[in-house]
Amino acid sequence: MEDQQNKSSSSLKVVIAVLTALLIGSLGYIFKVTTDAKSVQTELTKTVSEKDSVVKNLQELKTTYDAAIAENTSMSDELKKERDKVVNLIEEVKKSKGDVASMSKFKTQFVKLQGDMKVLMTENEGLKKQNTKLTTQRDSTVVVLGESKKNNEVLAGQNDELSKTVEKGSKLTVLDMKASAYKVRSSGKQIETEKAGRVNMLKISFTIAENQIAKSGDKSYYVQIIDSKASVIGDKQTVNFGDKSLVYSFITNVKYENKTVQVSQDLPGKDFAKGTYFVNVFDKDELVSKTSFTLK
Repeated sequence: MEDQQNKSSSSLKVVIAVLTALLIGSLGYIFKVTTDAKSVQTELTKTVSEKDSVVKNLQELKTTYDAAIAENTSMSDELKKERDKVVNLIEEVKKSKGDVASMSKFKTQFVKLQGDMKVLMTENEGLKKQNTKLTTQRDSTVVVLGESKKNNEVLAGQNDELSKTVEKGSKLTVLDMKASAYKVRSSGKQIETEKAGRVNMLKISFTIAENQIAKSGDKSYYVQIIDSKASVIGDKQTVNFGDKSLVYSFITNVKYENKTVQVSQDLPGKDFAKGTYFVNVFDKDELVSKTSFTLK
């Protein structure tokens, strides 16, 4: 009986030992599986984090390029090409599984794109500074040209005024115009009269004033005498000045040498009507002097 109890006790011990070993083995397996699962989870989390980081960094590159392109410099085309490379790489990273090999390749490409961007940004900043300097110089030039233009316009205006003043000042002035009626006797003696029946000659006289800036030389004046019947007497010749015409009584020619000249010319005639006569002197088509007289 005692032997049988000893055998049962031994068998129980063996079973307990086996179960203990199995339990220890199970616990070890469970620990390993749990550890492996945690390791895989950690690796996956790390991969996702690296993928997000690469995408974020690439997005920052794109933002930098967008800002530079918006400034519309002469490098805009080059900047757009580099930005497109960044955009394409972002799409590749997003579509990738995020494995170690891929992420390593993407990181290398990012570093290269980042380096290219720094070079382009430095060059772009240099161009911007040059453009700013050129713009400042251009604005200064525009201001100077504007001032020069204003000065030229002022000078041109002054020259025009001076030319007008000279032109006006160079015109000859006709002064002291007189018109008188005379009776000329056979002896040649001239007797001034106001009686129409006795008049057989009119005498027209005037003075051309001294003018040092006027052009010297021969001058012609057209004298027009209009009688009381509104008819031009004398030669009654017509001369045209462009679209204007003038009927004159006679022409008086003067040699002008910038000094005062006394001019006098006679107009013989007969049958002078009673009334008021009007006498006009023209320098070409410009009326320069006038007077009148009356015959009774």
